Amino acid sequence: DGQLQASGGGSAQPGDSLRLSCLVSGVSFDDYGPGWFRQVPGKEREGVACITAGYDNIYYSDSVKGRFTISKDNTKNTAFLQMSSLKPDDTAVYFCAAGCYVYFNAGHTDIRLNTNGFWGQGTLVTVSS
Repeated sequence: DGQLQASGGGSAQPGDSLRLSCLVSGVSFDDYGPGWFRQVPGKEREGVACITAGYDNIYYSDSVKGRFTISKDNTKNTAFLQMSSLKPDDTAVYFCAAGCYVYFNAGHTDIRLNTNGFWGQGTLVTVSS
């Protein structure tokens, strides 16, 4: 089974940048595309970025497009989420995952996790002035 270890969360001010990392073991990003999700208490978990397995297509949610960048280093079994121009609305617990896919719904990019995918533990990002 896959295991994922996320790191890099913390506090930031609006406009700042943070980079999250996700180290995976037990599965390959070639087979299980890496994704990042976030969750605010009381709300559903939201997919924000995904690199699909196979073709390595990259997708972002509308809420982060143009500000966040997902990448991966297969040689290090690590995925990254570079977050720039942070906003208070980006405050959430961020989860890395392996096995993301994308569903296009009424013009919106809906990032989800396959039923056979794997979740990592969350890392808290707090954006406030």
